[in-house]
Amino acid sequence: MKQISELVKQLHQRLQDVARPGPGRERISIPLTLQQRSSLLSWLAAQSIFPQFYWRQRDDLEEAAVCGEVVRFSDAESAHQFLVSNNVADMRIWGLNTFDQVEIPSADTPKSALFLPRIELLRDGGGEHLVVNLYSETSLAEDVCLARQSLAQLTPGKPLAAVNVKVNAVKHQPDKQGWCSLLGLALDAILNKQFEKVVLARRSTLSLDEPLNPAAFLNASEKVNHHCFHFMMRMDDSRAFLGSSPECLFLRIGNQLKTEALAGTVSGSPDNQKAKELGDWLMQDKKNQHENLLVVDDICQRLQGGTLAIDVLPAEIVRLRKVQHLRRSIHAELATADDADSLQRLQPTAAVAGLPREPARQFILHEEPFTRGWYAGSAGYLSLNQTEFAVSLRSALVEGNNIHLYAGAGIVAGSDPEQEWLEIENKAAGLRTLLELDE
Repeated sequence: MKQISELVKQLHQRLQDVARPGPGRERISIPLTLQQRSSLLSWLAAQSIFPQFYWRQRDDLEEAAVCGEVVRFSDAESAHQFLVSNNVADMRIWGLNTFDQVEIPSADTPKSALFLPRIELLRDGGGEHLVVNLYSETSLAEDVCLARQSLAQLTPGKPLAAVNVKVNAVKHQPDKQGWCSLLGLALDAILNKQFEKVVLARRSTLSLDEPLNPAAFLNASEKVNHHCFHFMMRMDDSRAFLGSSPECLFLRIGNQLKTEALAGTVSGSPDNQKAKELGDWLMQDKKNQHENLLVVDDICQRLQGGTLAIDVLPAEIVRLRKVQHLRRSIHAELATADDADSLQRLQPTAAVAGLPREPARQFILHEEPFTRGWYAGSAGYLSLNQTEFAVSLRSALVEGNNIHLYAGAGIVAGSDPEQEWLEIENKAAGLRTLLELDE
């Protein structure tokens, strides 16, 4: 990306033009031409400015690599209000929301880790752009000085090396015996009509022989896990949360919102005929259809108070590398475009929590042996014109020499612990098989 260094010179001139002593906000964008499609992630990995966020949309319509923090937000409501009050149509706030938006935020994990970035490298239908965001409540000239310091730290991207680590140890929370016991408790609760469905998860901690490069790991996932949202939030040099998720929480363009019920799972197969047979079985299976329709009904009920119209599309099969899912798309016309309200209504979905949501959520909080944090929350961006969040599934938390992998399964009456264990094994394999295992 040699041309980026040339564009930085242009940005310095543009910064000089907008520097003024009073408060203000600006978004300076300069077009560029990327030489390689894989260059955004490798460019971001080379930067020393944090936090960092990477995003690649499921249909590959958009890609973003952003870094540096102008304004931080600990919840979606304050981010939404910031956008409304500043009224910059194409300004985006990027980041993560936790699974449990009701939970009291801790010092380590607030409800959200959302931020207006200092620098953005973007690719979309309008081409590629290098962007600098400016904001100050006192002096835009002072913020221009800070922006110049960030631009001075930018370095060229480097090719990402292949993932080559060895796994020294694996610890599941819960382990298989604990999983069977946990499902027993859940099935008893379902029998006693505490809830109809609960989604239980497992965290697998893999101890590695050396630190894992999160960008290289995500790059490896992008190459094989197609039709997924790819995202990465790097907090600092040693910690990152990333994933390759098949599920959209919602996409809003203007007042039009699209969401989906992605629930019901069967294993995949590299053989097309075998995969089709498994997909046909999934489409006809009463247990999986029931699970999916429960999610559809819950989404429609939760959207009711804020929509003018809702339409549910027919079921379809989503084929991924290791599993296949049942999906129904849902389109809605919003009464008011309020992304914080949409997040509150839709997250956590029945596909990651259960039904009814509150008793299922309480069961998860009290019975799961770990705190989900960012897992099964959402990753993406907010803006005035358009907002998109993916559900943070098929995800991992990288901490130095450790990587935590997450996977979950929907439990309803008749669920079999052995089959559900196999399901979470298949789901976790989407990322785990990218590592060189030595077990």
